[in-house]
Amino acid sequence: MYNQFDDNDYWKGVILYGLNQATYKIALGKSLIELTSLNKEIIDWNELSKSFLDNYIERFKNEHLPQQSNSSRITRVEKIYLQLKTGAIDYNKAIELIGLQAFGDVIPRFQTIGTDKTLIGEKFYHFDFGKKLYIHDSLFKIVETDKLNLLSEIDVRWSLLEGAFKINQGDWTLSNDIREMYITSGYERKPLSNNIPFLKGYQGNVCFYCGEHIDDSDIHVDHVLPRQVVRHDEIWNLVLSHSLCNLHKDDFLVGKHYLEKLILRNENIIGSNHPWKKKIAEIVGATKNERVKTTLKHYEDVKVVLNNRYWENSPLYNRKTDPFYKRLITVINNR
Repeated sequence: MYNQFDDNDYWKGVILYGLNQATYKIALGKSLIELTSLNKEIIDWNELSKSFLDNYIERFKNEHLPQQSNSSRITRVEKIYLQLKTGAIDYNKAIELIGLQAFGDVIPRFQTIGTDKTLIGEKFYHFDFGKKLYIHDSLFKIVETDKLNLLSEIDVRWSLLEGAFKINQGDWTLSNDIREMYITSGYERKPLSNNIPFLKGYQGNVCFYCGEHIDDSDIHVDHVLPRQVVRHDEIWNLVLSHSLCNLHKDDFLVGKHYLEKLILRNENIIGSNHPWKKKIAEIVGATKNERVKTTLKHYEDVKVVLNNRYWENSPLYNRKTDPFYKRLITVINNR
C-alpha cells in the first residue's frame, strides 16, 4: 500500500500535514535540508543547534512575528533569541541553550504525518539525543534533486503559520473594525458534536473538503469561515471533515469554490422539512438571493480580516483535486 508514495511525498506529508502549534518543525526541516546539502551524514548536536538558531535569527531580521498559537506564551527559541538580542547571553551560550531546551519535542516527533507516528517511521534520520543526528539516504536523495523547491515550500509554510498565529493573537489593525463587529455579536464556543447526525444527513460520510470517506471515529465539525473571526457556531457555516483536513485548514481562508459548495449545501437544507431550515432563513436570508448575498458578504469580510491568507497559499486550492492528499488520506483511512 505504501509504495504509492516516494520520498518527496513523505517529506511533503511531514511539512504540510504535520500538526503545527509552533514553527519548530518548519525550522528543523530547513536546517535538515541545509545541513544535508553539505553532504553531512552525521550531524553534531551543536551544529544542528547553530543552524536551527540561525534560521530563527534570519527569520526575525525584518519582523518578529508570533511563532506559536498560544497568545499568552512565546516559544523557548524566542526566549533564547531575546536573551541574545538584549545581551543577556552570547551567541555560543544561545546555541548551547537551543540544544538543551528546544529539541525535546520536535526531533522525536518531526517524522509524523498528522498524528500518525508510524506511517513514516525513521525515513529521514535517527538520532542519539543530545549528541548526534544521523541522516538517511532518502533525505540525501530529495535534497540532491529538489533542494530549491523544498526550501520554497518550507518558507511558504512558515509564513502561513506566522500569519495564522498573528491572527490568533489579535495583533493587527482592521479597516472599519470588521473583526470587532463579529466579536461583539459573537458568543462563547459550545460543543458541536450534537450536530454530527444532522450534518451527516446532508453530507453523508464524506469530508466536505476532500470528498473522501470519513470514519465515525475521525469526524470533526468544522467552521468553513474560521470561528476565530466569525465567533459563532451557526449551522449554515458548519460542515463535517476529516480531523486532518480540519486541523490543517486551521484558521486559513478557503477558496471561493468552497463557499459555493456551502451555499448549495444550505439550499438543500432549506429545501427540506428539517427545523434548521427556518433557523438558516432567519440568520442568512429568507430568499435564495438574500442567502447567497449574505454568505458572500461574510466571506468578503473574513478576507479583510485574514488579509488573503489562503489555505495552501492559494484561492484555487481544492483538496478534492489534490492528488497527493487523496493518496495520503486513502492510506490513513485504510490502515
